[in-house]
Amino acid sequence: MTPPEAARPGSPRSARVRFATFNVLHGRTLVDGRPVSVRPAGGPAEPLVRAVASLDADVVALQEVDRLQERSGGVDQASAAAEGSGAHHWRYASAFHGTATADGGWIPEPSVPGLRVYGPRETGAGDAGTDAAGASNSLPSHGIALLSRLPVRHWRARRLAPAPVPMPLRTPGNPGLTVSRDQPRAALAAVLEGSRGPFTVVAVHLSFVPGWNLLQLRAVRAWIADLPGPRVLLGDFNLPGALPRAVLGPAGPAGGIRPRPGGTGTRPGGGPEPRGWRDMARTPTYPAHRPLVQLDHVLASGIGAGAACGAHAPSTPVSDHRPLVVELPL
Repeated sequence: MTPPEAARPGSPRSARVRFATFNVLHGRTLVDGRPVSVRPAGGPAEPLVRAVASLDADVVALQEVDRLQERSGGVDQASAAAEGSGAHHWRYASAFHGTATADGGWIPEPSVPGLRVYGPRETGAGDAGTDAAGASNSLPSHGIALLSRLPVRHWRARRLAPAPVPMPLRTPGNPGLTVSRDQPRAALAAVLEGSRGPFTVVAVHLSFVPGWNLLQLRAVRAWIADLPGPRVLLGDFNLPGALPRAVLGPAGPAGGIRPRPGGTGTRPGGGPEPRGWRDMARTPTYPAHRPLVQLDHVLASGIGAGAACGAHAPSTPVSDHRPLVVELPL
């Protein structure tokens, strides 16, 4: 493993950026197959914070993140993870507002029907203010987060509608199959300032409904087509193996790679920037105790084959997924 200091921006290896994606199961762990909350002496956020910090990633995409939920100790998990990882630039996108129930269901909050994005200015459970749209900042929610140690030029967020039909699923703690309704999803994009110029990172958590998640993936590809390349797509896609790469296909004219600063259209060292989407890491991530399938992915457009290094899926004390970590030359 590369020493942590070597992967951080500003170090001798600053041309390489360490990325991670992690479905954190709202900071809980599994005991006998059931998700349970951990209440350590350091506070309810400690296991999640320690797990995310242990990845020592410059850019982290988190899925199944709680904000002010009772089951996770009322913590703003995105804020806590960002602080623990030294990621000063972060955003949390609420896929939906509502309160988690003990049986795994949700009580929706009808006053906030759509997407809300929170950042460092809206962090405390005691913050009774409102956001720019007039929604209370103290309402519990659930969603995704994108954390960065690198400066961010621009943020963008999008809501992904739930699938219209339920489907049977295997869920942690429940034997057999449970008919489950899909939930709204979110995508978060950021244009980051790398040592070689700007690049785009996108965090997603796609639907578990087959076919619907493919439509969402294609929608995200079109949604980021105007953002500068290279582009890195991180998240829990709920799609196995090489399927996401097959769905994305070549970047094409609309998603083509923009020239780097100076308008040369070449990468450092000469030659055109590579086109098309590539898997940057191929390793199983689910289930965490014995990974058999890869549901969590890092895909990139504008980065050549073989450019990735250090790909691994370490074991952590939280979640039913393993995080996926990889370093890319950016």
